[in-house]
Amino acid sequence: MQVSFSCRDAARLVNTLVSGLLAGICISIGGTVFLSVENKIIGASLFSIGLFLVVSFKFWLFTGRVGYVLRNPPFYLLSLAAALLGNLCGAVCTAFALQHTRVGTSLAQKAVPLCVTKLEDNLCSIFILAVFCGILMYAGVEGFASFEHPLGKYLSIYLAVSVFILCGFEHCVANMYYFSICGAWADARAWWAMGVMVAGNAVGSILFAFLHMLVRKKEGIYHAQ
Repeated sequence: MQVSFSCRDAARLVNTLVSGLLAGICISIGGTVFLSVENKIIGASLFSIGLFLVVSFKFWLFTGRVGYVLRNPPFYLLSLAAALLGNLCGAVCTAFALQHTRVGTSLAQKAVPLCVTKLEDNLCSIFILAVFCGILMYAGVEGFASFEHPLGKYLSIYLAVSVFILCGFEHCVANMYYFSICGAWADARAWWAMGVMVAGNAVGSILFAFLHMLVRKKEGIYHAQ
């Protein structure tokens, strides 16, 4: 029984890893269009295609799933780890492929100043910016799942992504792509920054989700009275 259960768990993790890879590719496509257009507002708007594809196909994106950790059994933590690894693989593979195209050089040049700004920032600043990104990611994904009207669903995705980009908040998977396309991983600061981004995204999303559940629970009590 134990072996059979372990095999099923392993299969689930592999499936999550592949799904995470696909999610990483989707977010990287969003990052590519952001780097490809001159107008920042248009780029931020079009970046939302990444999260739109993720939620539409129910791919495992770490920043879209981590907020639900308190609602799931411990195995969910392993799924999040597999998803994060898959996201990284998807971002790295997308960047590697695009580096071997005619647009590769241009994308790398556009990503350099973006990455320099992030790597020269202090870790406290990066963490805070990542926390707010985590809040918006949870709000966007939860809005897509809970809003009944299609307009509300799509606006939640569009606004969450556009706002976090225009505000300069830090999204770990998007930055995995930016770091990869311009070769920033050679700098040790990129690994430290990425760890802080992952932690910040998780804290922001989990904390906001917890408070959201608490408020809804209290509202239920009040309505019952």
